[in-house]
This record gives sequence, C-alpha cells and structure tokens, in this order.
Amino acid sequence: MSQPSMSRIAAASFAGAMMEWYDFFIFGTASALVFGPLFFPNEDPLAGTAASFATFGVGFLARPLGGIVFGHIGDKVGRKSSLIATLLIIGLGTFLIGVLPTYSTAGIAAPIMLVVLRLLQGFGLGGEYGGAALMTIEHAPPGSRGFWGSLPQAAASGGILLATGVFALVSRLPQEDFLSWGWRLPFLFSAVMLVVGLFIRLSTDETPDFERSRQRGDTPKVPLFALLRQHPRNVILTLGARLAETTSSNIINAFGLAYVVTQLGVDRTIPVTAVLIASFIGIFACPVFGALSDRVGRRAIYIAGAAFVVVFAYPFFLLLGTKSALLITVAIAVAYNFGPTLMFSVQSTFFSELFGPQVRYTGLSIAYQLSAIIGGFTPLVASRLLAANDGAPWYVAGFLAAIALLSLVCAALVVSDLQITLPDTPVQRTLTPQSNAQSRAPGF
Repeated sequence: MSQPSMSRIAAASFAGAMMEWYDFFIFGTASALVFGPLFFPNEDPLAGTAASFATFGVGFLARPLGGIVFGHIGDKVGRKSSLIATLLIIGLGTFLIGVLPTYSTAGIAAPIMLVVLRLLQGFGLGGEYGGAALMTIEHAPPGSRGFWGSLPQAAASGGILLATGVFALVSRLPQEDFLSWGWRLPFLFSAVMLVVGLFIRLSTDETPDFERSRQRGDTPKVPLFALLRQHPRNVILTLGARLAETTSSNIINAFGLAYVVTQLGVDRTIPVTAVLIASFIGIFACPVFGALSDRVGRRAIYIAGAAFVVVFAYPFFLLLGTKSALLITVAIAVAYNFGPTLMFSVQSTFFSELFGPQVRYTGLSIAYQLSAIIGGFTPLVASRLLAANDGAPWYVAGFLAAIALLSLVCAALVVSDLQITLPDTPVQRTLTPQSNAQSRAPGF
C-alpha cells in the first residue's frame, strides 16, 4: 500500500478514535471535579468523590459486553460496520449526560440516569478499541506495524488532551457558573464530534485482512468460542499484561487529579493543566515508542513500561505531596508517558499479533475490556485505600506497584507462536522468530 494511502487510513483511525476517547475521558474528569457535589451531595467530600468514581467504574462493567458484541460484528460483518455503531452509541450517551438533571432537581433519579448513560458509553467503547486499532494495523506493512499501530493509540492521549483542555477552559468560570452549567459544555460538544466522526468512519475502507478472511469463507460461526478454543493461554496472559496500563492510567489521570485537589487542597487548575501537558507529550511519544518496537520488539517495550510503574509508584506520590505546581506537573507528565503511554503505544499491535484474523477483533477486544473492569474501579479502590491509611497515599502506591509487577510477569510469559496474515499474500502463515524476523512480533 502506498505511503499516502497508509497515512490517510492512520489519520482516519486516529481522528475517529480520539473523538470516542474524548467522550469517555470527559466523564473521568467530571467524576473528579463535579459529579460528587452535583449527583451525590449528601456525602462528605471524600465519600462523594468515592461515589462519583464508583459511577465512573460502572462504565467499565459494560465494556466487556461491548467487546464481545462488537468483536462478533467486527469478525463476522466487518471492522467498519462495527466502528460506525460504536461511534453512534458513545456519542449519544455522552450528549445525553450533558442534559441530565442533577440531584437537586431530580433527586435519586439523577444518579440512576447517570449510571445508565455511563453503561451506554462503556458498551460502545467496548468495541471501539479493537476496531480502531485493526483498521490501521491490518492495512500496515509487517515491518512497520508497530509504528502505524501506535498512531490510533496516540488518539487516547489526544482524547485526554481535548477533554482536559475543554474542562480547563470551563473550570475557569466562577465556581457557581461552573457547577450550574459550565460542566455541561464538554458533554454537549460531543454532538459536533459525532457528526465529524461519522463522516470519517463512513469514508474508510474495510481492511485487507478481513476481506481475505471473508473471501476464504473461514469466518467462525461464533468468534468468541473460536478464540477461547484456539488461544486460551494468550487470552489469559494478555488480560494480566493489560492490568498495569489501565490501573496506572486511571490512578494518574483520575484518582491523582482528585487526590491533589481534594486531599492536598491544591487549586484544580494545576493538576488539570498537568494532565493537559502530559497528554500533549503522549501524542508524540506514542509513535516514537511504536517505531522503536519495530526494532526491539513489542514485548521489550511493554515490559519496560510495566517496570517503570513499579519503580515510580512511590516517587509519584512523593512529588504530588510537595504541592509544588512544577513538581506536580513533572510527576504526572513523567508517570503518564513512561508508564501507561509506553505500554499503550504498542499494546494493540502486541496483542493483535497473538490472534488470527478470524478472531482478532474479538481477541483484542476481550483482552482489553475484561481487564478494564479492574482498571475502571481503580480510582474507587484507591480512594478506599487512601481512607484506610488516614489520607496517606502509600497503600495506593503499593497497590499500583503490585499490579504492575503482575503485568510484567504476564507480558514476559506471553507465547510467541503467532499467526499473522501478511498484507501481500492471501495465505495465512504461522510466523516464528526464525521464519520471519521482519514482522518484529512481541519479544522478537
């Protein structure tokens, strides 16, 4: 495939994924800043934040179901059809959150409706990750799949950047206006994003890997059952490997923000700006890490990210505890980019290379979304650990380091007998380190 064509496909995947990540991440920012007092006003500040984070975590419960449903559609009908459906679902759920009544207006119905819409968001995003990644990876040449596959991953940082940037603007409103109507603007803005995203998705071509699989007629009747039968070991190991990325990301971007504002009493604009800077760096760090993985292997990059989380867990909270705007910014930027971003940059390519094209959408979605359940409730768990340690963050740091160590072991144990469909051949091959070093699969 020509470079311009590959660039167009990657740009379309990046833009579409960024819009959906924006929708999902503004909920996390709102959970840390406003949902506590607006939807759970009868709780004390720390308990209200915990209840808000519980609602944040609910969205992750629906993601595995979304991964199964849209993985099935993506492996049976096509990647493109699945991605259009996920965009519509997430966009609608996000917009409706922006028009919800608060507890003062609707009472207990307000948080219930918030939970329902969060579940809708999570269900849609459950199918988004795998499809957006595969639209690029399955078009890319084998020797550069790490680089091209990292571009949709950078969309997560783009989504955080956009979500945090919009909240940074509205948070400068007077407190009364911010809590009254300002917080709604980021959610209502998703309607514009939805229209743009649909235009992008409708103009994107189906992937060559899926087309060849469909032409051969070897699509399994139930991709999920075929996945569990053919790749049980890889499914389990990828679930474990994923935990460090999702846990560290949510502690840094959601819990860390709330900890600095609520527990340390720092002005909310400081951590919000820090996340903004970290996300901006992450957009450019992702493709750099992805290109590096084409040379040294996905496994090496992924293990390095998990190891960094283990080492930096305690220093991260020490730096936050200084209450210095500069050191808080450094802590968040460094932790985010050398921890979750380093892992996330190669994650989709790493995991997708472990599954055949007939079940790849389902495999990638299941590996990502099942572990997301734990990651989604990480801010809630961290809030409880913080309370159990009288407001000190050291239990949280220990929890983070332990999860990252588990992921490091799982990434090291992942099997390397991979099945990859090359874009220039209609025949599926089994690649090993000896048979095709150019593919640069994990650990090679």
